[in-house]
Amino acid sequence: MGQVTIYLADQTEAKMRAAADGAGLSKSKWIAKLIEACVEDRWPESVRNLVGAWADFPEVEELRSTLGEDAPRESF
Repeated sequence: MGQVTIYLADQTEAKMRAAADGAGLSKSKWIAKLIEACVEDRWPESVRNLVGAWADFPEVEELRSTLGEDAPRESF
């Protein structure tokens, strides 16, 4: 497991400590969870919950139907 050292202004550290305490986590765990959330490879739950929210939103085929033909690729 990697280890990282960061330097924070006193006021920022106090806010971070309060947030970690409020979440019932150590400072290290709180920061690790924040970093994990920022580098996650999937959409957040709040975005995934929007699937199907717009009944009149066109299907992908309808959206692509107006794009026309692709230009031919150059041969090398």
